[in-house]
Amino acid sequence: MASDGFTSVRFECQPGCTTCCREDHGFVYLTEQDLARAARFLGMTAAEFERRYVYRTKYLLRLRTLRVARCPFLRDFGCAIHDAKPTQCRLYPFWPELVEHPANWHRSMAHCPGIGRGEVISIETARERAAEMRSAFPTLYR
Repeated sequence: MASDGFTSVRFECQPGCTTCCREDHGFVYLTEQDLARAARFLGMTAAEFERRYVYRTKYLLRLRTLRVARCPFLRDFGCAIHDAKPTQCRLYPFWPELVEHPANWHRSMAHCPGIGRGEVISIETARERAAEMRSAFPTLYR
């Protein structure tokens, strides 16, 4: 048993759900690989994709936000780039700030209908997935 009593979680993304995409805070961060993959998916060069959709800082890349949405690829039917979605999106809700803190995981249940459903996932497996997020965005997780 984990020292914090958090031994497993349940999660299954719900068909048609875009609740996590509609959060009114935060950004969608990208790795260089995410940028290249999304550009290829859309039939664009990486430079073209970046000019149109990306805000680059010294340490991070993120999707530009729109006045009405956090993500320019969110549509009524879901994600327009689902097959090439960014690491951050692919790993949700297995983010360090959620799987390393049971209270945060449980709070996330209020807005994510997939948390608490589906297969049982050991906390070790959830933390391995979260480690991928930490590795992809080291400047966010110092």
